[in-house]
Amino acid sequence: MMSNNGVNFAPFWHNGPAPGSFYNFPQNNIKSNSAIDEYGFQRNGGPITTGTSIVGVKYDKGVIIAGDKLVSYGNLARYHNVDRVFKINENIILGMSGDYADFQFIKQYIDEIILSDFSADDRIVLKPKDLYTWLTRVLYNRRSRFNPLWLDMVVGGMQGEEPFLGHINIRGRSYTNDVISTGYGTHLALPLLREYSEKGPLNEETAQQLIQKSMEVLFYRDCRGYPKYSQANINANGVTVSDHEVKQNWDLALSIKGY
Repeated sequence: MMSNNGVNFAPFWHNGPAPGSFYNFPQNNIKSNSAIDEYGFQRNGGPITTGTSIVGVKYDKGVIIAGDKLVSYGNLARYHNVDRVFKINENIILGMSGDYADFQFIKQYIDEIILSDFSADDRIVLKPKDLYTWLTRVLYNRRSRFNPLWLDMVVGGMQGEEPFLGHINIRGRSYTNDVISTGYGTHLALPLLREYSEKGPLNEETAQQLIQKSMEVLFYRDCRGYPKYSQANINANGVTVSDHEVKQNWDLALSIKGY
């Protein structure tokens, strides 16, 4: 290309990248247009959209599991009014925290098991210990293949006439207890729950109050908390899943100075 004064210029975008490629700087030793050609496509194996704490309490005649209705994209409160506590069948309730996409994946297989039980019509249905054991094996298997499901699962239900409450984490490690919490609730809600549960068996009213107090504390203290939460209650009378909301009180903020 020649200007009006007779000076030659290089063509526009001379030695530039091809469409869809990166510019190859002279000091760069990579021969191709990007690291894609050398290493292949890179994908993230960590959680993307996540749910925070789940709280579970076993009382004398049943089990209550609760979790807020927010799914976060990092620190962004991305998806609102998403259920993370479910009725599986008449014997089982389930709460999840961790990657919601991984939960959707495993929930499809759980639904297939429930459908298979229904289709057999042999009066043999899945019990909470069955689902608890199966989830333990699945999560441990995925962890052993270095492709874990990023989940913390809380399984509750009625094993015959006895309440059952168990926890399974991303590594397939599992345990049962009278009170369980995942995520940030392990540090904030669990000490509160243990303080009352260690005094003796709880009744349903006390368990409801503990759940309500725990969800209130988690909303105030957890940056990914949300005031709306769903709660599943199972006992000999069946399963009820209901929505609740934290009664917020920010009067204390008026006394905080310097922020």
